This record gives sequence, C-alpha cells and structure tokens, in this order.
Amino acid sequence: MSSIDRSQSVGGTRTYEVRTYGCQMNVHDSERLSGLLEDAGYVRAPDGADGDADVVVFNTCAVRENADNKLYGNLGHLAPKKAQRPGMQIAVGGCLAQKDRDTIVKRAPWVDVVFGTHNIGKLPVLLERARVQEEAQVEIAESLEAFPSTLPTRRESAYAAWVSISVGCNNTCTFCIVPALRGKEKDRRPGDILAEVEALVAEGVSEITLLGQNVNAYGSDIGDREAFSKLLRACGSIDGLERVRFTSPHPRDFTDDVIAAMAETPNVMPQLHMPLQSGSDTVLKAMRRSYRQERYLGIIEKVRAAIPHAAISTDIIVGFPGETEEDFEQTLQVVREARFAQAFTFQYSKRPGTPAAEMDGQIPKKVVQERYERLVALQEEISWEENKKQVGRTLELMVAEGEGRKDGTTHRLSGRARDSRLVHFTKPEQEVRPGDVVTVEITYAAPHHLLAEGPALSVRRTRAGDAWEKRNAEKAARPAGVMLGLPKIGAPEPLPVAAGGCGCD
Repeated sequence: MSSIDRSQSVGGTRTYEVRTYGCQMNVHDSERLSGLLEDAGYVRAPDGADGDADVVVFNTCAVRENADNKLYGNLGHLAPKKAQRPGMQIAVGGCLAQKDRDTIVKRAPWVDVVFGTHNIGKLPVLLERARVQEEAQVEIAESLEAFPSTLPTRRESAYAAWVSISVGCNNTCTFCIVPALRGKEKDRRPGDILAEVEALVAEGVSEITLLGQNVNAYGSDIGDREAFSKLLRACGSIDGLERVRFTSPHPRDFTDDVIAAMAETPNVMPQLHMPLQSGSDTVLKAMRRSYRQERYLGIIEKVRAAIPHAAISTDIIVGFPGETEEDFEQTLQVVREARFAQAFTFQYSKRPGTPAAEMDGQIPKKVVQERYERLVALQEEISWEENKKQVGRTLELMVAEGEGRKDGTTHRLSGRARDSRLVHFTKPEQEVRPGDVVTVEITYAAPHHLLAEGPALSVRRTRAGDAWEKRNAEKAARPAGVMLGLPKIGAPEPLPVAAGGCGCD
C-alpha cells in the first residue's frame, strides 16, 4: 500500500493508545509519550479501545521473566487488526525495547517503530518516518538525549503528580536488569525540579511524589550528599503544596539528614517505602545489596523514633537462588520486628540478562510457593493488627478518584490518609471532589483498608478540587486532556500506590 493510500484511509485526527507495563518510571514515561503524541496532533482513543486506535504504543518492562512472551502475545493479537486497518501503526518502547532492539521487528515484522528508554522524545518523528518510508524504524539511544521532564506531558488528575528528580541507577543488584537499560544515575538540577513543582502547584496540584530509580541517592551526580534532604526541605516552603512523597529509596543511601528532613518538614508525609528484599545477610550479599539486616532495622528504628506514626512498606523477594530455610526464617524475623504496614511480596523468577539467572541453587517452584504463602500470611496478620491501631483515630484524607471499586454501590467515597493508608468513608451531604480534604474518624480496619462509617467531621474544599472540577468541565471541549510539561503546566495524573522505584528495588 502506498503512503498516499495510507493517508487517505485514515482521515481526520489520528487517535492513540498507550499501554504501560512495569514501574512508576514507566508510568511517568507514558505520561510523556501521551504528551508528545498530543503535541503532534494525535487524540487519545476512548477508554476500552483495545487496539482500535490509529497508533498503539507499548511501553514495556524487562523485569519479569515472561515479559517478552506477554509483549509478543499482545502484538500477535494486534496483527490481524493492523492488517484490516490501513494506516494503523504500532510502536514498542521501554526497557524491553532497549534490551531486545532488532529482535522485536524480527519476531513481529508488523511493528512500525522500536525506541528505547533514552529517546522517548523521538516517538512522533519515528512514527512519521515509518509512515513515509514504509518500513520499520528502530532507534535505540545509548545514553539519555533529554531529561524526560523537559518533554510535554499528559496528566489526568488534578491533585497528584509524579516529579522525576533522577533517571538511571548506579547499583548492581544481581536480580535487576534496570541499570543496564536505564543507564547510570543522572540527576536534575534542584532549581529545575522546584520550578516544575511550583508550576504544578500553580495549576492546582496539592500532592507530588518525587520519583527516581534510587531516589535518595539524588545528589551523587551533582556532588552533594545532602541534596535529597535539602530538596525535601525546599518542597516544604512551597505555598499550596500539601503533601510530598518519594519512591523508592535504597537503605544504603538512607542517611540521618533525610530522616530529620522528613520529620521536620510538615508537608513531607509520614510514610516510607523501604525495599528489604531479604532479611538474610547471606542472601543480601548474593543479591549484591549493600546493607545487612542490622543496618536495615536500624533505619526503621530511627524513622519510628523521629516519626512515631509513620507507615512503612517494603518489597520482599522469596526464593532467591541459594536461599535456605534458615535464610527465609531471617526474612520472617525482620518482618515481625519491622511490622510493615504493607509489603509487596514477589516470588523470585529468572530475569534474562541478570547474574542471578545463572546462579547455582535455583529453588524449586513448590518450595518458593510454600515460603511465599507463609510470608503473605504473616504480613496479612501484621497489616491487620497495625490497621486496627487506627480505629478511633481522626484522620485527614485527600479524596481520591477511582480508588474505591465498590464506592458506587456502598454510597461511599475513598481517600488516602497522610500515611497513604486507603480509607473508604461515608459520602457527605455536601459536594466533595477529588483533591478536596475531609476529616473522619476510623471505625473499622481490614488488612488493606480502613472504614469511616460515621459522618465526616469536616470537609475542606481545595484548589486541587477546583482544578479537578475545571478540568472535567472542559472535557467536552478538550477530550484529549490537558497538556503539561515545562514551561506549560496543567492538571496532573493520579498516583498509583508506590511499590518500588523500578519494581525490583
């Protein structure tokens, strides 16, 4: 089919769909990809398009063992649709694209564009080049071409936003391939970060999450070991910014000045996601994690001393090569002592390209499953006990959008407490919008959420709620959403619950 036939078959404005896999960094990159496409004149396809858009972009993750099988399965599903729709284009980006490069086009020759983690800004150009030249475009940069936050962004929430402070990682964990695909750590200038935060707040954002592959190592690239704590304190001076979070820190870089900044900066939330991975010093050494059990628990103790009501969550891998029953018992012991509010638990799976995938002592699946179930049962018990301590407390919630799946039938709304706990509460008589703040008394606790069944004690309308209301009123006129980025800033996207900077930290 000629390029003329293709252009005639499309007609009108071209639509796009972005499918995101993996960590928060990928979620944030997808905001940029959407912004780039809309800046180039594309319009977001309706929800549930399921491959019926003119351009479908896969933002991939290479962390999981079967990530490539999942990608090629989805690409295969789109192949007949593409054959029936002249002018449709498919692009593959992200970590798996950075790793596999030409392999993607060989296995799925109907893919039009392959781009890497370092050159997401090239997507619109590559799509146009593929259309004109009528052949696949594979372009993988070996180093960062432009910091992602300089690119246009499409955010969908009016109250919460990711703000990337660094990309890349200098660690060499044996189970993680991310540093090889994202590169060495590259920090943004503090002034650029604060300028983005201030611009977001000016548009109504009231909560930001500072994002980095190893967020508290911020400063190593610019030669300031206290840069991260200084950044937290600087966020505390921004008028209108009510909540500041960050993900994910590494225990190696978690210093006393960061704990002090968290405790002394009112808008830094009493919540910490601190990946453990294993409680065994032997396994931590094999993972090439540069801390040991005593160091980890010491950090938890210091955080709790400075911030008594802090909710601490973690990541844990079960069944790492060579893990003995004694090693696993050490993990259970740390879980008992740390008393995490929540733990993201994973069964170890081989990740192609990582040293751990070639290690001796791979654990049988049956053993890994049994250990995993014991860990989950213990953590469920602890999470429930910790949540029960919240009953009777008065908590301030930021009303959330789309967090409560049963809100419509239960006549409730949902929000996040300052420590990020999910709370479902009785819908007040007055109008409450996402981004507004309500005060409630907790009446019931479950392992993964809290209930406030009585009337709200207070409702505070906020600028974030105003921004949400304004954005929704403008949807009919601007169905593609609000364009964001520096210097053009608008309403941001809601945050998923943090679960680690790269999904494997």
